[in-house]
Amino acid sequence: MNHSELSVWDLIIVGIYLLAMVFIGVYAIRRIKNSKDYYVAGRSFGPMVLMATVCATIIGGSGLMGRAGVAYSSGTKAILTAVPYLLGMFIFSGISGRISKLGVKYNITSIPELFEMRFGKTAKILLAAMVAFTMMGTVASQVTAAATIINMLGGDIGLSYEVGALIATVVFMIYTATSGLFGVVYTDVLQFYMLLLFVYILIPGASLIKVGGISNFMANLDPALVKPYMNGSILGDIVTYLVFTMAGAEMWQRAFAAKDSKSAKEGMFLGTAVYGITILLVFFMGVVAHQIVGDGVLAQYGSTDAVVPALAIKVLPIGLTGLALAGMLSVIMSTADSYLLVSVQTCVHDIGKTFHPSMKDKTEIRLSRLFSVILPLGALVIALYIKNAYNVLMFAWSFYAAAAGLPAFAALYWKKATKAGIIAGMVSGFVVCVGWKLLGQPFGLGAAVPGTIACAIALIAVSLATAQKRPSVFLEPDAS
Repeated sequence: MNHSELSVWDLIIVGIYLLAMVFIGVYAIRRIKNSKDYYVAGRSFGPMVLMATVCATIIGGSGLMGRAGVAYSSGTKAILTAVPYLLGMFIFSGISGRISKLGVKYNITSIPELFEMRFGKTAKILLAAMVAFTMMGTVASQVTAAATIINMLGGDIGLSYEVGALIATVVFMIYTATSGLFGVVYTDVLQFYMLLLFVYILIPGASLIKVGGISNFMANLDPALVKPYMNGSILGDIVTYLVFTMAGAEMWQRAFAAKDSKSAKEGMFLGTAVYGITILLVFFMGVVAHQIVGDGVLAQYGSTDAVVPALAIKVLPIGLTGLALAGMLSVIMSTADSYLLVSVQTCVHDIGKTFHPSMKDKTEIRLSRLFSVILPLGALVIALYIKNAYNVLMFAWSFYAAAAGLPAFAALYWKKATKAGIIAGMVSGFVVCVGWKLLGQPFGLGAAVPGTIACAIALIAVSLATAQKRPSVFLEPDAS
């Protein structure tokens, strides 16, 4: 079968899925009564809901399509860069209970709010600005991934990359703007199960049948794709992923939304464990594509990110292909809406309300919905006119990891961390990381490595020098 034979029917299935996402968002609007409902869903989520939303969020378009593309082109690099993120998420799962307790005791709903309570408004605004930029870089990359799928599916009937980007943006804009975290998380739950069934089970299973079983797959496997190797770029990615998890604002938001600390821990651990299983499945899809799709994915589609959609079109019949592509769109959407909501909260609640503390709750919700429309349009512009949003994403993640990862951990656990130390650490990490990038990454070493080292040195040295004269407030959660 060829692409044109399955475009219309599978597009209908994807269209039904997109409409369902809009319906869920509009339906959940009735649960929004105040800003805390909008941002942390009234702290109501149990472990199973958290598991689904955590897993759906951390896989993302880059975690599925991007990493499969890395496996297709660079083999084991896909695993070497995924495992540090997995390790970082397990560490974060362990500290999520403390985050949940602090949220309840001190009425905190975001990581910048914690920084304000410990280190003051300057530290809060500095971190919030970094969060907003980083989250929008991620949203833009998801728009690009979604547009690629829609274009592949509907290109024969006139759905261009640009139209696909617009459709994806409008859908997650609507359900994020209307229902906040309620809409985001409950669409994540549906998306999580679609992803497992129609992508991580269906595509690998059909691919194995297509190549004649595991023995034939292994016999035809290029040894270069499974040979481990290391270089400075991979080391930089490893540090970025590992340190980023300490300050990932989207996961802090999930921890604050848990109904209690036990639910936060269990949900985070379960979601991370499921993600760990998907690493091998994504790697398999990337390398088996050489035997099914061939070596011309980059030439045919313009990006190796198209590997998994191309694989689905090759191995699945009409109907199931649409469901698989809808599953891929679902994981992209689940990441885009999560990072969009964090961006909205950062701009309206963390920055706006800092300068206008008397802002009423209804005004905050209205502004949040307005920014849920404005910010995606910015991401859409990036996706339409830059089209290398993944580079923007990794730049944003590397400087955010270098500047915010260790300070976030210190804010939770180090009593001697001071305002001066935290600000010095964030500024040093940011400046060194950006400077290293501008110098062309000497020795081929990723910028997150020197940035994180600079942050650690400045944070520790300045905090120890100022701890006696200007000690910061240390927040202790309830012992219960």
